[in-house]
Amino acid sequence: MGRKEKRLDPSEGPVAEFAHALRRLRQDAGGPVYSEMARRSGAYSVTTFSRAAGGEHLPTLPVALAYVAACGGDLAEWEAYWRRMSEEAVLGRRPGTDAEPSPYRGLARFEPADSDLYFGRDRSVADLLDLAGGHRLVCVFGASGSGKSSLLRAGLIPRLLDPAQSGERPAAVRILTPGEDPFTTHGPSLVAADAQGDTWLVVDQFEEVFTLCHDAVERARFVDALLAAGDPVRRLRVVLGIRADFYPHCLEHTGLATAIRDASLPIGKMTQAELREAICGPAAARRLVVERALTEVLVEEVSGQTGGLPMLSHALLETWRRRRGRTLTLAGYQGVGGMRGAVAQSAEAAYSRLDLAQAETARQIMLRLITPGQGAVDTRRPAARAEIASIGNGGSEVNAVLETLARARLIIVDRDRVELAHETLITAWPRLQGWIEQDRETLRLHRWLTEAADAWEAVGRDPGVRISPVRLAQLGDFVTEAGRSRLTGLEADFIAAGLATHRRAIRNRKIIGVVIPLLSSLAMVSGALAWQQSRRHRIDNWTPSAQRLTTLASGT
Repeated sequence: MGRKEKRLDPSEGPVAEFAHALRRLRQDAGGPVYSEMARRSGAYSVTTFSRAAGGEHLPTLPVALAYVAACGGDLAEWEAYWRRMSEEAVLGRRPGTDAEPSPYRGLARFEPADSDLYFGRDRSVADLLDLAGGHRLVCVFGASGSGKSSLLRAGLIPRLLDPAQSGERPAAVRILTPGEDPFTTHGPSLVAADAQGDTWLVVDQFEEVFTLCHDAVERARFVDALLAAGDPVRRLRVVLGIRADFYPHCLEHTGLATAIRDASLPIGKMTQAELREAICGPAAARRLVVERALTEVLVEEVSGQTGGLPMLSHALLETWRRRRGRTLTLAGYQGVGGMRGAVAQSAEAAYSRLDLAQAETARQIMLRLITPGQGAVDTRRPAARAEIASIGNGGSEVNAVLETLARARLIIVDRDRVELAHETLITAWPRLQGWIEQDRETLRLHRWLTEAADAWEAVGRDPGVRISPVRLAQLGDFVTEAGRSRLTGLEADFIAAGLATHRRAIRNRKIIGVVIPLLSSLAMVSGALAWQQSRRHRIDNWTPSAQRLTTLASGT
């Protein structure tokens, strides 16, 4: 590696961040020495490459690309990254440090408090209100990335709370997501408030009853409780937000299938007019202007995509950060690499700010927030904060990584739950997609392990827990030194308890294997002794007849 390079803090600015990212690229490539890189490039010296990663100045684009090429990096991605860092260096502004609040939410959903920035779905919100006015349970279907969560939270709920628009103010409005134990967790919420008016239950990401809840009885109790809202006496109204590819799963429940038939609202693509409103409306609300050329490019790109709204919002967020005065420009949009490029760049920029240990923690966190599909697409998996907090060394390192990922809007962190900001990230960030593909089977096994360990915890950590020999063999990689670093304390304890039970069973079988032959031998010996004793007893007590005695005496 040559002489030791000075330590860089990537948070100091775009120059330090870019230099830090170059060093990470070189490490990932196996750490080629600068002389070898210079030989590969054929155009630049050792000193030039050393200065490029020195952190004193931003290298020129040709030098940066030569450095990247010598390390086997993606030239297109790095060119876009360099242009973004170059512009930030000129503007003297870092993402996330702007004092003015952004009118766009990036990959994060719009919340009720964001209703003044929520544009483009007026027709869908009106249709939903009309449908919910005539039915006590309504199902909203839409593809991932169609904006269902934002529609429910920033569209529907503010209208419900405004009597001028809803007609009757609700007694209460509750938002919930099912999670692993939907009925156990949310049972108390499935009753009406003790007040005038109806209580509205907005169940976002209803598909979690299929992706996270693996207890059929628990799932059925939750669904049945929601369906009971059809009884007017209960004073409940339920709105379910469901990902469209889980439509067949919903039809397997007779009552839910009937509700879908009677009251369901599909959320399709926005019209071009709606897209223009969604693009320009938030900017206008903050007294900003979106360049006409940028608007037309965005409308054209999103119109041809399914579920492209999160990427659109994120690209607008990044373009807003690179605005010229109060104008969002096409040049700024191109500088962030377009829609997918903006997501990938933001993710890579956040990742590059981590040191090696933090980067590994980030990888483990991100993979825990994903359920790999089995015959279906990969989905996000919300995780308990306590589960995430116990990854690796836990403590301050995990918190620092969570803060970095949350600041980049890659994840959402609240008091007791962590989740991906949006499933779009799974396909839009190449590094994450690569992690998933590399560890897909291990991920599926890890998801089973996490769920089994949670169930074991729920029943009091039975020390006699049994894990099948086949499953224990599959878990073998997790008991290595490297594998243990990916486990929470609970998961490690669960495997240890299962191994202890398995070893006891083996010892017992060995004991039985020795005892049974011994008992068989003893039984044979005892039987022989008993036969000999019986024979001796018959001889000792034998009395010959008088005729036999006469014969013996006469010798005849």
